[in-house]
Amino acid sequence: MEVINTIGRRKTAVARIYVSAGSGKITVNQRELKDYFPSEILQIIVNQPLNTVNALNAYDIKVNVAGGGLKGQAEAVRLAISRALCEVTAENRPALKKEGFLTRDPRMVERKKYGRRKARRRFQFSKR
Repeated sequence: MEVINTIGRRKTAVARIYVSAGSGKITVNQRELKDYFPSEILQIIVNQPLNTVNALNAYDIKVNVAGGGLKGQAEAVRLAISRALCEVTAENRPALKKEGFLTRDPRMVERKKYGRRKARRRFQFSKR
């Protein structure tokens, strides 16, 4: 199996991953998965697509992730891994689609508008 690279995004986080056949080692920004994502929940989020297709120890994954917070980064990595697993084997697609791992979450922070305090918040109105 050659190296497969895909991109996943969530909010302002962008994850670029490189998947190759291996023993299940996941490296995030030259650090171990457990070191980069110390929270158990974030580690579970990253491993969800691999658990779904029973490929936890089948591939080595190298991740470069930037932007956003830890949660957004973890979900960007999840999307990238899901896309890569679909490229590896087309039979993985229905299971991953059913779980919703192939859907890019489009929600972003709304920009601030002029004449307002925030995106929608107006300044306090004073009658007198």
